[in-house]
Amino acid sequence: MNGLIKASNNIKFPASIDLVLSNNQKAHGLTIANSKNIKSYFFMKKEFEVNAQQILRKEKIEFICLAGFMQILSKNFIKSWTNRIINIHPSYLPNFKGLNAQEQVIRAKATFSGCTVHYVNDEIDGGEIILQKKVELNANEDIESLSKKILIEEHKIYPKALEITINKILKNLLINYFFWYINSNNLVEISANLSSAKKELNLKIGTPIKVIN
Repeated sequence: MNGLIKASNNIKFPASIDLVLSNNQKAHGLTIANSKNIKSYFFMKKEFEVNAQQILRKEKIEFICLAGFMQILSKNFIKSWTNRIINIHPSYLPNFKGLNAQEQVIRAKATFSGCTVHYVNDEIDGGEIILQKKVELNANEDIESLSKKILIEEHKIYPKALEITINKILKNLLINYFFWYINSNNLVEISANLSSAKKELNLKIGTPIKVIN
């Protein structure tokens, strides 16, 4: 999460971190959000999705980044945010999906692991991969040392993956309207429609981002 916030402070970064939600009252992400004057909310697990959807609409959030979020989101929630939720997982997917990935790696005596940023779908850690980074294991590696190695790389690749994803959305939006303009040959109309589309999707420099921790 720190990596995302730091990246968003760069004026050239295409997103801003505007909201942090958690189902864990003691989540470190809430502490970070408070220290950075970012709006944050805690919701109980049973009520999380309903409350999250309400606050997302209220705050006009357009994209979700999961960070250490241990609750499995429902199919309906994911469907309502298709291609607008990404997650970072502490392994080199598709290897070692699910909980306790670092422990799985150590028990398997693997020679490498890593971290992966991927889209979220209804398969646990099964969405399309956006960016990955490998981490080599030493002979005496343990869960703690491996976790530290992976965390360093997570802070590097998560902002890069988010930037890739947002820029891809913006590029596709502009391409679609560019071709519409060629077909219609109406500059005034294309300008008006592009402005309307950006307003409707809120896809602009500084796209509001939600981090679920």
